[in-house]
This record gives sequence, C-alpha cells and structure tokens, in this order.
Amino acid sequence: MKDKFYITTSIAYTNAPPHIGFALELVQADVLARHNRLLGKETFFLTGTDEHGIKVQREAEKNGMLPEIFSSQLSEKFLSLTKALNISNDDFIRTTDKERHIPVVERIWKKLVDNGDIYKREYEGYYCVGCEAFITSKDLEDGKCSIHKTEPQLVKEENYFFRLSKYQKQLEDIISKDKIKIIPEERKNEVLSFIKQGLEDTSFSRSIQNLKWGIPVPNDPSQIMYVWADALSNYISAIGYSSDVKTFGKFWPADIQCIGKDILRFHAIYWPAMLLALGLSMPKCILVHGFITSNGQKMSKSLGNVVDPFELISKYGVDPIRYYILREIPTTKDGDFAIDKFLKRYNGDLASGLGNLSARLSTIALKNDIKVDLKEKISDKDILNAFKDTRKIYDSLIQEIKLSEALSCIWDLIGFCDKYIEKEKIWENPKEKEKTIKNLILILFNISELLNPFLPETAEKIVEQIKGERKEPIFPRI
Repeated sequence: MKDKFYITTSIAYTNAPPHIGFALELVQADVLARHNRLLGKETFFLTGTDEHGIKVQREAEKNGMLPEIFSSQLSEKFLSLTKALNISNDDFIRTTDKERHIPVVERIWKKLVDNGDIYKREYEGYYCVGCEAFITSKDLEDGKCSIHKTEPQLVKEENYFFRLSKYQKQLEDIISKDKIKIIPEERKNEVLSFIKQGLEDTSFSRSIQNLKWGIPVPNDPSQIMYVWADALSNYISAIGYSSDVKTFGKFWPADIQCIGKDILRFHAIYWPAMLLALGLSMPKCILVHGFITSNGQKMSKSLGNVVDPFELISKYGVDPIRYYILREIPTTKDGDFAIDKFLKRYNGDLASGLGNLSARLSTIALKNDIKVDLKEKISDKDILNAFKDTRKIYDSLIQEIKLSEALSCIWDLIGFCDKYIEKEKIWENPKEKEKTIKNLILILFNISELLNPFLPETAEKIVEQIKGERKEPIFPRI
C-alpha cells in the first residue's frame, strides 16, 4: 500500500479579500504537497473558506448584502487565488457546504453532548470580535487585545461551553512529548506556557440575538455554534468523518497542518481537545508561519498598504511571486514584502541567475548540435559531487520544513554551475567540450527537478529550453 500524506491550510476567513499573507500559507503547503507526491505518496491537500461568524455578518451588513451572498463572493476570490498561484490542492471545503460540512458539524456537536463535553451556563466576559473569542486578562495589553489592538466588549449571555479544562493534563503531555510536533520550537513553548497557566472551559456557542450567521445548535435554535466549533471541524469533514469511513480511515490523522501564528492556540489546544473528546488521533505536525509586513509596516486596509496577490501575479507572473515569498520570508518567521526587494530578487536570482544559466547552456548546445539524453547519468565527478551534496542538504532541509533554506541551497548549486562554466570556458571549442556541456545540462535538468515543488511552471520551462522547444527567456529582465 502507498504511503499517504495529508496536509491542510487553515481555512481563509471571508470577511475581506485575500492578501499576500494567505498566499504565503498556500504556497508553503503546496511545496510540501508537491514534494510528497514526487516521493510517491498518496497525497491529499486541503484548503477552503471559513464563512460563518460575527465579522462576516457585520461586513455583509456594512455592504448591504446578505451574509450568505457576501461570504460566497469572497469564497470565490479565495478559490481563484488557489488557481492564480498554481496551487495543487485536491479539495476546497466551505463551511457553508450543506452536504459535506454542516451535517458533520452537527454530528460532532451531538457526540460531544452525549460524552458530557458540552454544557450550558451563563457567562460574563470580554469578547474580542477580531479573535471571534472570549479573552481573559492575560490576553490583554494596556486593556486591548494583544493581537488586534482593539478593546474587547463586555458580553453577558447564556452559552454552551466545551469542557476544555478536562483535557489539560492530556494536552500538556501531548505537546511536551511532541505527539503533535509544533514547528518552530518557540511556538511549542508558547502553547505549553499557556496550558500551564490553567485552561478554562471555552464558549462554543453565541446567542442568536448577537450572532445570526452560523450553524444553529442542534435542538436549540436560540444558540448559534461558535465559529471555532464549526471551522476547526473542516479538517475532518472534508475527508469524510462519519460519512466516508474508507477515505477518512486512509487520510486521518493530518501529517501537517499549516497555520498562522495568530490562530495557534485554537489549533494546538482547542482542536486537539476536540479530537480527544471525539476519540480521534492527533495531527502529527503543526507548522506555524509568521506575518508578512508591507515595507516594514503591518498590513491594514486603513493604511492602504495591503498587498494584492492577484495584481502581483498579473504583472510579474506566478513563479516570481512564489519564489519571493518562499525565499525572502523565513518559513516560520515574520517577513517583509517590498517591491524594491522583489525586483532585486527577480533580476538577481531569477533573470541573471537561473534564467541566464538555462539560456546559456541550451543556446550553446543548440548552436553546436549537442544532443543530451536526459535519462543519462552525470559522469563528471566534480559536477556529480556538487549535485549529491546539494541533494543531501536539500532533502534534510525539506524534512525539517526549512523551505527558504532549501531554495537557497539550490541557488548555491546554480552559482557552482556558473563558476564551472567560467572555469571550463565552454564557449571556446564547444565540440571539444561536449562532455562538460552535456554534464552541465544534466545538472540543470536535476536543478529543475529540485525546483519542481517550489516553481512548477519554471521547472517545465527549463526542460522545454533544454529540448530546444523554447527560445524566449524564462525570466525576462525587468
């Protein structure tokens, strides 16, 4: 039986159009999905949209639209982004899906009630609309939410609660022993620190007086399921939990769940607690990326500095955008998007680096009628050793999910090839240096295979250029 690989992104919230931050998460997950497919694993890659909740309800009202129409239009934009970025997802789940998602969420709710994990009580507390969560004093900085920098609202209402506190010891054991591996380590420590402060039961519903847009609580239409009870379930509803035993049994648990650092707590505490309550296995790994700033500032609509990925792709092409966010932004840290930095990477690494190497080698081979069988093995010892060393480092870095560094080591190999061309002076008497040219073309072909998960279009273009099927430059200089 083939090994399986199940990877998810968080599902994008449909209160605003997509920006470059979610593009980062999609592309990181795509690299890992493509890499595992190349390893021969049966891969399932899930993304989608989270469409319920008070923020969607309010934005729809502001725009004079029904929330179902408003969220549906934004969901289409996120689906379009997956296509624009050449994302290889196998599925796109929507939390408004009445056939695949909502019935599963209702069954999960009933099971949690039957297990005694959900109960009703009156509650008064501070609610952050940005987080879609009740927050405590430890989440505040100067009286404001530490993430959204807004003052929470004091809310008093009767809600259903999930017995999160019941799972405190188990969660501490799971996280501390890497039964769920959290990458990077600092995020694991953050989760453990939060757990050790003591977990309180968490609100799993809101009164219909305050929240109308969502899934009604089974047998109690006065309450609407809280967005996290609904949204987190997508990771199992999409692969057939309680409806398709075979598919669910094949793919669960998730091998990697990719998320942003602002929703870490929900994915590393609430979600595993729900899985414990349902008697399901834990995801194997949570990969946590940082934020993208714009010219050093946090992106916000009010500052007018939100980077539109569609605009960038339309202007510069998909692979240059994929390259920049994968190379310039460390996989698990914050990074910055600035056009001047982008153009420097484009002209330096892509046009003058990879594009120039591919053009030089394919042109010299074509002009001198040097034919290369791409199934041949590299016979030049220096070239072969350079490739073997790179491959070893590359495999190790992808295993550790250091995507930026894996790309960097490919560019080190491109640099080696440039130096080798200069050293061997292959343009002097090319027919005499046919063996060297062939070996350099073979290493270029191998470079295209290493690049395949990162820059799939570019990998194809390199092969076309090697075969003489492409004359125009892969990356025209800007």
